[in-house]
Amino acid sequence: MSWSITTPSQFFKGVRSACQAFSHGPWCLDHQGALAGHRRRARMSRSRKIPYLQFFLGLEGFQFEAPFDPSMMVYFRRRLPEKTINDCNERIVRHGKQQIAQNKQGDNDDPDDGDGSVPAALERPSQDAKAPKRHQGILLIDATCVPSDIRYPTDLSLLNEARETTEKLIDEMHKQVRDVFGHKPRTNRRQFWRWPKKKRPRLSKIRKAIGQQLRHLARNLSSIECSDRLRCKSFGGWSPLVSQAVVRQQKILYHSDTRSIQDRIVSLTQPHIRPIVRGKTRNNVEFGAKISISVSGDGFAFLDRLSWDPYNEGEDLKSQVRTFHRRHGFYPKVVCADQIYRTRSNRALCMRHGIRLSGPRLGRPKNDPDLVAAEKKIALDDQRQRNGVEGKFGQGKRRFGLGLVREKLAETSGCTIAMNLLVMNLEKLLELLFVLIAIFQGLLMVCIASKRRPTLLISSGLSLATC
Repeated sequence: MSWSITTPSQFFKGVRSACQAFSHGPWCLDHQGALAGHRRRARMSRSRKIPYLQFFLGLEGFQFEAPFDPSMMVYFRRRLPEKTINDCNERIVRHGKQQIAQNKQGDNDDPDDGDGSVPAALERPSQDAKAPKRHQGILLIDATCVPSDIRYPTDLSLLNEARETTEKLIDEMHKQVRDVFGHKPRTNRRQFWRWPKKKRPRLSKIRKAIGQQLRHLARNLSSIECSDRLRCKSFGGWSPLVSQAVVRQQKILYHSDTRSIQDRIVSLTQPHIRPIVRGKTRNNVEFGAKISISVSGDGFAFLDRLSWDPYNEGEDLKSQVRTFHRRHGFYPKVVCADQIYRTRSNRALCMRHGIRLSGPRLGRPKNDPDLVAAEKKIALDDQRQRNGVEGKFGQGKRRFGLGLVREKLAETSGCTIAMNLLVMNLEKLLELLFVLIAIFQGLLMVCIASKRRPTLLISSGLSLATC
């Protein structure tokens, strides 16, 4: 597979194919090394020792020096947004499926058992089977949350972290404005540790501690603003906007009865993360990006939506059905989705395009027991097929990096999530290729057992010896 196939021309306009390989190759090596448990530097240093990894990266010859530094992965993430990775994912899956179909079609023309007959499993499809259909395949859709690597946030710990950050900033700024500003502003560094030492502090004590942290943090911010007017140019006019937003939100929560607020900040280092209420038994609230994926009937996963703010995934069914039609050229025959997707608008869309949406239909149940039993059987089969998308979530979170995203920026985290799905599809293509080779080996063993002399030629260039 050429790297030019996997890279959009409008993104790398005027760039060599080697640069295209260096944009995607390190990602594949990074995620493959993560499966083996290697550290990032160890993953990247493997390309210095193994020749086929350098060939995979697009190098013309073997070299003893490392092709790139491990820190270059940050620049790769910033250069490749998730939209570009999704486009590359579709190109790879489309090209891989075409190659596998050509291999199967080429191999079906060659086998011969000696008497001129062709096995039924290898017969060519009829013209009716080749005719394009309006509805084909199954579409599996669902949404999940990809947790980020942050500490579990509480109001008190978040305020204390903001206070410590502002105190460090005051210490650094006071060294430069000491002659003009005078004495260093007063800070409170030990008062917070009275409350974490208690095993079960009362709510009144926690509220008192939150009030104290709010006052300390407000005083630190006012000191920073005062010294910022007399600052040295080395700080570049930077102001702690995140800490100010945290104080503003916590004051609203402190003086009101509500416990929720819009665009709530749960991390100072990653202010783009929002709490995602999932309602699961294990984790009721998760902190990370919420994604909606669609899985085709042959097991390939695609990222349809990524958002750091909570949203209703039932609104994505319309766009996912249209995207399926754009990818494959036809609408799915069945859409297997959860109960949240079965709204009236989604049902009307599926009915208008002739698509069957999984789940019970609206209205009273039929009086015919045979019809009711048939509907229950269809619903059970749809539920079994929908387990495929749940399996993709489990595969991505256990084997790949969707279980915990360690990147700090929003764009780099989105690139990591999209790249994990791309590597999962590469694993699926490799699995299909192994299955195809296993089928050829099985046919070869059958030929040896029956003492016949057919010749099997694999269109990819691999030829098997004559029996």
